[in-house]
Amino acid sequence: MRDYRIETKCIQSGYTPGNGEARVLPICQSTTFKYESTDEMGRLFDLEKDGYFYSRVQNPTNDAVAAKIADLEGGVAGMLTSSGQAAVFYAVFNICGAGDHVICASAIYGGTLNLLGVTLKKLGIQSTFVDPDAPEEELAKAFQPNTRAVFAETISNPALVVLDIEKFARLAHGHGVPLIVDNTFATPVNCRPIEWGADIVVHSTTKYMDGHAVQIGGAIVDSGNFDWNAHADKFPGLTAPDESYHGVVYTERFGKKAYITKATVQLQRDLGAVPAPLNSFLLNLGLESLPLRVERHCYNAQKVAEYLNAHEKVASVNYAGLPGDKYHDLAKKYLPHGTCGVISFELKGKREAAVRFMDSLKLATIVTHVADARTSVLHPASHTHRQLNDEQLAAAGVSPGMIRLSVGIEHIDDIIADLSQALEQA
Repeated sequence: MRDYRIETKCIQSGYTPGNGEARVLPICQSTTFKYESTDEMGRLFDLEKDGYFYSRVQNPTNDAVAAKIADLEGGVAGMLTSSGQAAVFYAVFNICGAGDHVICASAIYGGTLNLLGVTLKKLGIQSTFVDPDAPEEELAKAFQPNTRAVFAETISNPALVVLDIEKFARLAHGHGVPLIVDNTFATPVNCRPIEWGADIVVHSTTKYMDGHAVQIGGAIVDSGNFDWNAHADKFPGLTAPDESYHGVVYTERFGKKAYITKATVQLQRDLGAVPAPLNSFLLNLGLESLPLRVERHCYNAQKVAEYLNAHEKVASVNYAGLPGDKYHDLAKKYLPHGTCGVISFELKGKREAAVRFMDSLKLATIVTHVADARTSVLHPASHTHRQLNDEQLAAAGVSPGMIRLSVGIEHIDDIIADLSQALEQA
């Protein structure tokens, strides 16, 4: 559906019913699939035939939704995982192993920072965290002979740093490695990183794509643009024989879909972070209304950002839609139709005022979640980034008094009225 606009793709992509088949994507709630002969199923295990044999590896409902997300992002193929964290892990681990190195923007979600900085270190994968705003010559110094990927977020959570995607793509490609971009906050409605040079895109589909806080999931989309064979010595998992599949070489057998195929048939097979078909069905319902909701989220967030920016008790507001914001120009380039519905701000009364403010809210609720239909609030230093020390918090753009406000799709007057009464208490 390459010629359709994204509003149409959100409805139509991924699943096309045949004559007399269900109009709505069916839930294939089955672990296994029947075959008439031993040889036929054996060919599936040898990757010589397309088809389904066990839902830990592939499932028709999951695959239809993955295909839709890949189409939305402009990639050649996609896969779903059981969470956004699993998607980030797979995206990196698919091309990295013990002794390898990753460069990562420091302004990212706290869970991702912990995954890359702590957990992957236990597997022998080292990460260097860099300031995404640093000049190219400074960032280039972070590359090592064993660097295998660069990772960043389109809009960072919660500091709302807007990534200069082209800058990071130039750096990555100049050193022969792919750029992996987490596009969760922007969604493909507002930004398609592949069009700016990203090679692999990941999502926590738990957020805007679902939009209703009813399923946890993740997605990986491969652009098909990175030439793995040109850097074959760096990526033997893709360019050398895989003995677990009788010596198949993914780049030879699957071409532009080599990366996703390996992640699916190898990592998903061995690690099993697969979503339930029912979760994928719920995710698909969310995707169908994604453009409508994103437009409303961005409209409401812009109004809230302007209100907070003018309030006497507010010390600062981070929202790229504001003309005075540090990232306003980058947002105009990469996100001309809007950024997202998330705002971060700080009150003049610092941390104590933030606590009083949050505890006084009536419509907005304190939850760990972000980016769904309901307005919610969170204190990153106490919650999502609680495990980070002061230096790490500063590098991630998280101040002790920062409040992350996820603006929902309720009526804007009711949202602002709730903020106003809570600010009075602060």
